[in-house]
Amino acid sequence: LPQHHAPRKNSYAGFAVQQYWRLARSMDTAMLPVAGCAVTVGVCAAGTVTASKSRKGCRRHCSKRVRSESGRNSTTTHGRPLKTVLLAHGSGTDGVSTFSLCEVAAGSIPSSPPRVPVWVFRQAGRHLPEYNDYKKARGKNFLELLRDPHDVAEVTMQPLRRYPVDAAILFSDILVVAEALGVRVEMPGGKGILVPEPLEGPSDLARLPSADEAGSAAFIEEHLGHVLEAVRCILRQMQTEGFGNRALIGFSAAPWTLFFYMVGGSSRRRTDAGERWLTDHPNASRELLALLTQVIVEYLSAQVRAGCHILQVFEAMGEHISPANFEEWALPAMAEIARELKRRHPDVPLMVFPRGACYALPALQTIGFDVVSVDCNTGLDEAAHALRAEASRTGGRIATLQGNFNPRWLRPEEGGTPEIVRSEVQKMFNSLGPKSPGLIANLGEGLNGKESPELVAAFVDAVHAFGEERQ
Repeated sequence: LPQHHAPRKNSYAGFAVQQYWRLARSMDTAMLPVAGCAVTVGVCAAGTVTASKSRKGCRRHCSKRVRSESGRNSTTTHGRPLKTVLLAHGSGTDGVSTFSLCEVAAGSIPSSPPRVPVWVFRQAGRHLPEYNDYKKARGKNFLELLRDPHDVAEVTMQPLRRYPVDAAILFSDILVVAEALGVRVEMPGGKGILVPEPLEGPSDLARLPSADEAGSAAFIEEHLGHVLEAVRCILRQMQTEGFGNRALIGFSAAPWTLFFYMVGGSSRRRTDAGERWLTDHPNASRELLALLTQVIVEYLSAQVRAGCHILQVFEAMGEHISPANFEEWALPAMAEIARELKRRHPDVPLMVFPRGACYALPALQTIGFDVVSVDCNTGLDEAAHALRAEASRTGGRIATLQGNFNPRWLRPEEGGTPEIVRSEVQKMFNSLGPKSPGLIANLGEGLNGKESPELVAAFVDAVHAFGEERQ
């Protein structure tokens, strides 16, 4: 941009223009086929965005100005993006994405097929032969792949090339936030994710940055910038390969899940360490959860600015916290995440998966999540009834359901066949009555690597087929 037309560097407009200008240069074009622009970015009728040539042109193209807000001790700040400029492929003129997944997530009937969108938890990764071949060819382990935006983009794209899923999800890990805070993470074969030096007591909080430092856009750009660059790489590749009609999902772990790993070190050992911290160190627990909440908000907000269309929060360790402690500790943090993200990005749907804690679905609906995910231990009909009852009590909207096909039927060694997959998908649909909430089909837990790609394909195809019959 010409110097005299460029917004201030410490404004949200400046931050957004810098990001999207870098994207345009990387594509060797002045046109940006992705969602988002700011004050000095105008809108073309064709649905792409270009840099304005004058302030007058900017005012003509944009219906209102961006109001930047001061971030906490940050050289770059955040703010609400302009609704009227989100006219890239997959966005409507009011800023609401017209991807089927996003429309259903927002509680609308999709404007185009499919009627019931589908994607799969851990759809990118080790169940795919092409992923294992790629990882071997690159000579990298899982965590090493995550540090290279081009590797992340390639792995994210692989399930789109194989399955007609209705979204890509950023290939990442729930503990990248912990790593950004200086916590060492390892993944030795066969032992799951490990934090070899967990926080043993309140004094160990000194090892972490302050909430003011870590909860800033500048910190996220410095420590998780490779993830944001991966988002931009994925969007470019989706456009190049003809997948621009599918949404890109960004995600993060929830505060309690990060807390659980950072103080316990493992999902297989010391699984009571998290709740012991809550009891033994309540003040330090509040401080740590507040830090994690602030970082997650900034991280997810940065993913939206980079181009993600919808966000997923994973409460993967819900089974390791009691209902009482979930209500006292985990839920307030989730409420703050939903409140702040809705304030900044009101048109970006929020999805949440409290695996092992689906008793909390009604509360998560009430605090502002648009989509609540159901695990394998909870029936869709049971969840739908609970959501309706909660909405009747509060006067709020009924959240969209997500889930909850059992991935065991995708594993040949556990008896899965294409016929059984179709039968179980039909049962899943039949469990919901005609007045049930909207549905995004997914699994009740993530793929573990033993699934057959052919059976995953059968699941996606069956959802699309039966979904068109759903009233």
